[in-house]
Amino acid sequence: NGSNTRNKKVHELVSDGLARTFQNVELFESMTVLENVLVGQHARTHCGLWGSIFRFPWVNQEEARATQTAIDLLDFIGLKEYAPRKSGDLAFGWQRLLELARALASKPKLLLLDEPAAGLNMVETFQLGDLIRKVRDQGIAILLVEHDMSLTMEISDRIVVLDQGKKIAEGPPRAIQENEGVI
Repeated sequence: NGSNTRNKKVHELVSDGLARTFQNVELFESMTVLENVLVGQHARTHCGLWGSIFRFPWVNQEEARATQTAIDLLDFIGLKEYAPRKSGDLAFGWQRLLELARALASKPKLLLLDEPAAGLNMVETFQLGDLIRKVRDQGIAILLVEHDMSLTMEISDRIVVLDQGKKIAEGPPRAIQENEGVI
């Protein structure tokens, strides 16, 4: 949106509408599934130190709204029933989905996905593709870095191909599939 992101702190980027997932799953494993999603909302809450200490009525209302939002996100990705479980106890594919839910909890305008299909089987990758499309259909822009070409071709509107850090092609999936340099 025309804003320079250089030298901004992570919390400033999140406040500006950027969120990301990691190539290697980065969850708070000792926290519950619900708590992990609540952490994603931190930049959007306003409680602060004094609100936490004095427990003003508006703080309780904000926490109730945050909890409901987290439950709704878990329902959206299919993990609602696992809300009370420790995130470290989830199967790997579900941990990937939980990381996506946590990123979505910050209400991003742009979601950066770094190798979201890494380590997933074919069924999980297919489900991930459906979920990414649903996120996109909610008006969230997605920048996907991915080596799974089936997933990339299936869900992307536009693709940029890099080779050794240099751009060799850019365009819609069909043009990329037919590009000699890419082939």
